[in-house]
Amino acid sequence: MDGFKDGLYEKVISQRLGQQLQEALDQKKIWATISDKVDPQEAVGYLSDYIRKLVHLCLKDLADQNGESLLQQELALTNGLIRCLSEKLPALGTDNQVNREDFLLLELQHRINQIQEVHRPRPSTSLSRSFLFTNSQKDISMVSELRREIASSDRIDFLVSFIKFSGLTLILPYLRTFTAAGGHLRILTTTYMGATDPKAIEILSQLPNTEVRISYNVKETRLHAKAYLFQRNSGYSTAYVGSSNLSHAAIADGLEWNMKVTQQDMPEIMAKMDATFETYWHSADFQPYTAKDLPQLKQAIAQQRYHGTDKMEELSYSFTIRPYPYQQVILDALEVERKERNRWHNLIVAATGTGKTAISAFDYRRFKESRPEGARLLFIAHRKEILEQSRSCFRQVLKDPNFGELAVAGSHPAQMDHVFMSIQTCNSLALWDHMEPNFYDMIIVDEFHHSAAPSYQKLLNHFQPRILLGLTATPERMDGKDILHWFGDHIAAEIRLPAAIERRLLCPFHYFGVSDTVDLSHVKWTNGHYDVEALTNLYVMEAHTANQRAQAILDAVERYTADWREIHGVGFCVSQDHAHFMADYFNQKGICSLALDAHSSEEERQSASQKLASGDLTFIFVVDLFNEGVDIPCINTILFLRPTNSMTVFLQQLGRGLRLDEGKDCLTVLDFVAQANRKYDFASRFQALVGRDNVSIHREVKEGFPHVPKGCSIQLEEIAQKRVLDNIRFRLRGDAFYQECIRDLYEAAGRSVPTLAQFLKAANVKPEVFYNGKRTYARMCTQAQVIPDFPETAEEKILERAMPRLLGMDSPHWLTFLEKSFQNPAEPSDLPSLQQQYLRMWQFTLWGKDWQEAGLKDPWEAIRLWQQTPELCQEIQSILTLQFERFNVLPHKASLPYPCALEVYCNYSRDQIFATLGLNKPNSVREGVKYLHPGNSSLVNRDTDVFLVTLNKSEKEFSETTRYEDYSINDRLFHWQSQNATTPESPTGQRYIKQQEKGNIVLLFVREQKKDAQGNSQNYTFLGAAQLSSWNGSQPITIIYHRIIPSPPNTSQPRTAAGCCKENKSDPALQAFQMSDISLLAISRTDLHLIRTKADV
Repeated sequence: MDGFKDGLYEKVISQRLGQQLQEALDQKKIWATISDKVDPQEAVGYLSDYIRKLVHLCLKDLADQNGESLLQQELALTNGLIRCLSEKLPALGTDNQVNREDFLLLELQHRINQIQEVHRPRPSTSLSRSFLFTNSQKDISMVSELRREIASSDRIDFLVSFIKFSGLTLILPYLRTFTAAGGHLRILTTTYMGATDPKAIEILSQLPNTEVRISYNVKETRLHAKAYLFQRNSGYSTAYVGSSNLSHAAIADGLEWNMKVTQQDMPEIMAKMDATFETYWHSADFQPYTAKDLPQLKQAIAQQRYHGTDKMEELSYSFTIRPYPYQQVILDALEVERKERNRWHNLIVAATGTGKTAISAFDYRRFKESRPEGARLLFIAHRKEILEQSRSCFRQVLKDPNFGELAVAGSHPAQMDHVFMSIQTCNSLALWDHMEPNFYDMIIVDEFHHSAAPSYQKLLNHFQPRILLGLTATPERMDGKDILHWFGDHIAAEIRLPAAIERRLLCPFHYFGVSDTVDLSHVKWTNGHYDVEALTNLYVMEAHTANQRAQAILDAVERYTADWREIHGVGFCVSQDHAHFMADYFNQKGICSLALDAHSSEEERQSASQKLASGDLTFIFVVDLFNEGVDIPCINTILFLRPTNSMTVFLQQLGRGLRLDEGKDCLTVLDFVAQANRKYDFASRFQALVGRDNVSIHREVKEGFPHVPKGCSIQLEEIAQKRVLDNIRFRLRGDAFYQECIRDLYEAAGRSVPTLAQFLKAANVKPEVFYNGKRTYARMCTQAQVIPDFPETAEEKILERAMPRLLGMDSPHWLTFLEKSFQNPAEPSDLPSLQQQYLRMWQFTLWGKDWQEAGLKDPWEAIRLWQQTPELCQEIQSILTLQFERFNVLPHKASLPYPCALEVYCNYSRDQIFATLGLNKPNSVREGVKYLHPGNSSLVNRDTDVFLVTLNKSEKEFSETTRYEDYSINDRLFHWQSQNATTPESPTGQRYIKQQEKGNIVLLFVREQKKDAQGNSQNYTFLGAAQLSSWNGSQPITIIYHRIIPSPPNTSQPRTAAGCCKENKSDPALQAFQMSDISLLAISRTDLHLIRTKADV
């Protein structure tokens, strides 16, 4: 192995190399890491590259020889290989040999409608091989090459952060000629930094066949890409990607690097560029530019160029504001709570600065529009500035500059129908003495954590609105008072911190897991938490241990921060004694610090906050004081000095440092990781930081958290990482852990058996993790000795294996049917068609086969037999109830000419889909497309193509070669490729491209990848029926489908203001599958239960 250097490889192991490796391994000369069995989709790229290199080697060897017939020998070798390939794939035919020496076609032009031959200028660099431009003196001129690329293209797409007039003039004559001849030019740009010249945009917009779209929302767009795409119908498209915006300095004489990519040698890269550009182009964040927009453009550029002095002009109320995708998720969840679960009092939890007020305004608008008589509103907050900002937000959303009156600081409204009132004014007016309980249709209470105070009690007890909406960042109060009882102990929806960070609504975090010096594994543990007194003894009273830990904390701050003078820090402590101890220790070391506790006066708190902001204080040490009601944007360092097992408290404390502030790049988080109690939950903490439920946290920890939100990082010191992994492994392994949790709950509840929901909450375990296909909760309870043992049966094993599939059920109508059936298991005399479909889906969910093959007496036996084992019957009902609480989007009925139980936006397995659609053997379907017709389906009455689309077709979590065949262009259009062998002339191709003529149906089911985080098959999201919009190509055929949306969308309009944008009611499904990774397009939420509503793969 002397020819191999130490390092990383991705080299195909040939027989020779395999022998060399084995010999070296046997002789213990090397260590080698070899892949698992390579995924077939991934193997395509590796093996084709391997063969290409061997062929290149042979052809080069021939070319380097002396002789007259070298080219003939090269052709003979090539044709021999082609014959071999044709034998393996007859579809290649027998006429693919190269039988001439002048074998390069350089140009082609059809004579029809042409008088004479016209040659296109040809780029100097190859159309089939990539090239790097560096703008050096000896390099090819990039400007000259761009001109030739323009002149030889059929369509052109530019994507640049800014456009300078100086750069445009270098290529403008060529663009004029190109567009005048019918070429289509599309340009995406921004007002970033005010660098774009308005005159350049004005000139471009005047060119024929030219479209320009501009993003004015540069704070969140952050578009820094520079790409020039030259599309050719011949299949020889090219693209330039690099560091050059469209300016003279960048493309002419700057030291810029730009890579020319060709469709022929990098088809996957070109496909990704095309797909990403299309996604950007159809995003509402890029506004179509017309001549009338020039004043707006000039103003936006001036604000960016000379920003910082004047406030933005007051927003016009003439346009419609729409929610961002992450806000739409919350609105969808509220709609589900009310319409499906009949919960009309709801609490929203979201970090400060993430747009809670805007969500409440959108929610009110929707409620008001549903009521012809209108809706009376009372908005309660505790500060005047909040009320003023909230009223302004509502006015923008409602397009009504006169909406709402203020009642604060002595001002009283002339009418009471729509009032923004302070709680102080509410009390001074004794509103409850003058208003009927049902006068207000909707009451919104901002900062609802204050509601535990006496000043809120009369208000909340008196009024009985149709809708009560609470908004808070801190649902758990430091004094332990409960606010959730107003909402049935239920939080309706939460804006996840990672989602807000991705949107640049919050600051990115750099989290460091620091190895703690203390061992907490034997510290007293009570009701899911460490005993505070025991922790205080360790952290304060035991002098040696306490001082050693405090010094380690000081050293960690030194290690992970750049400059003590720049720190504005908060340390969260376990007790008042601990907070004062830490402040004293830091002060002794010359770090100006202060402790605040429940006894600190309001004046002391305000003073401390001001000193922290000014830099007079470096750290404030608190217990839970800063969990709520404290807004100091400059906080850039947080110390977690206490183990917190409550995710709510952890996120509340983390949120204190995530506010955006000028000059603040990120929040530094130091979390001190001790040897923990086995019941301490590390996994949930990191799941919350990553923000994705569809990834394995065990793998995240081992691989260094590759899925952390953009701009963030999570790093664990070696010892800390081992402690975390040991903890997670124990919990994952864990029947003993689960049994212990059940027994603890049983004893704490006075020997009452905990419900499944109580167990899952107490154990902090996701149902998908607990139900691993090998256990049931009922059997776990017998092993924990809290219920009597019951006989093991074959049905129990069936249920064990089926549990992961039950956890994928989220169709509310199907769940309701099953819940009612289990509550009343008597077989009905007659089952309607939809209920027969529900029952057949249930059979395939449990047994994977029809009732006859499963050995059941009749279809209803799938319900009836579980009554024989009450423990399992109860568990099934618990799962159905659990699933009914988990879906977040209202489904829609598909527009089909036959009755179908499948609901748009719900998730289904392959077997469930085809069981519903009447296929005789649903589990026999293996391909991604199934053609159904009355001959093979008992349901469909019209020819139906069912597309089962897996976006990432590789078994790998990320595949660079298979993600650009099928994808969402936007929330209406879907890009799909047929099977590779399909031609337009084939019967299948004709069925696809003549869909509208034939009247056949296409049903679209999409999933992100084959397996979920637990290794189970991922369900497909039903996106409804689709109509062909356009098609091109052959083997495969590329088709753009337009989805038939159950409710018609509003007209797309551009974004206009921070926190909201003009109305374009987004489909709550396709955003999940969009190609773009730019932050403006969508929040990445690939977790299974939210995949119907997210935006940004």
